Amino acid sequence: MSSSEDELEMLKQRRMAEMRRRAAAGEEDQIERARQQAEAKKDNLLRSILSPEARSRLQNLKMVRPDFCEQIELQLIQLAQAQRLPIPLSDDHLRQILSELQNRKRDIRITRI
Repeated sequence: MSSSEDELEMLKQRRMAEMRRRAAAGEEDQIERARQQAEAKKDNLLRSILSPEARSRLQNLKMVRPDFCEQIELQLIQLAQAQRLPIPLSDDHLRQILSELQNRKRDIRITRI
């Protein structure tokens, strides 16, 4: 191969690498947009399910325990869709639910011998 063919081959490879990178970035953008849409839909559902005080309590809890809060939000949505929750859910009722869930948590203690 001559040097011009080598250069042409390198340019083709760079172009293909650039195209792959752009395609991957496009997929990431699509995934991010879908995640944002799902989050917005979940927020709208929670806004219709919870009273303002309960929503505020859930947001405060989310700052401390985001994984636990995510599970609670999904459960509340499912219960509301099954019509097993009073809507809007009051702050007192949410506190009661949270305390029941907190009591279910296993207490693990490690003692040294």
